[in-house]
Amino acid sequence: MSDVEHPARLASKRSIAAVRAKDKAAWIALFADDAVIEDPVGVSPIDPTGKGHRGRGAIDRFWEKDIAPVTIDFDVRESHASGDECANVYTLTMSMPNGMKARVEGIFVYRVNDAGRLLSMRGFWEFDRMLASMTAS
Repeated sequence: MSDVEHPARLASKRSIAAVRAKDKAAWIALFADDAVIEDPVGVSPIDPTGKGHRGRGAIDRFWEKDIAPVTIDFDVRESHASGDECANVYTLTMSMPNGMKARVEGIFVYRVNDAGRLLSMRGFWEFDRMLASMTAS
């Protein structure tokens, strides 16, 4: 068994660390130029087209709109790496500026290129369940 961390798992850990630290530059640097974020996968108020946030400009806007305004805590329960991907099972708890909290239960799949840069991050979770979880802090 190798002591070397799987590249996709390492990228997922770095992504989580950058979000926790509110380090936009470090987070953006993890992505390849042509990367796509689907969080959640499919049509939602976050992604009305359901086609994802493609390229660095769109990823930057995703950070500003959906990550920067909130504080996010991650509880990673499982991580499964295979091929060039890693699927993490975790709960996100988002604390919003208005004092509300929401929880996301999901599976997040990270795919990397040969250089270890993220090609995609796909979040499988249900927007309506997240809304139903909202509570006042």
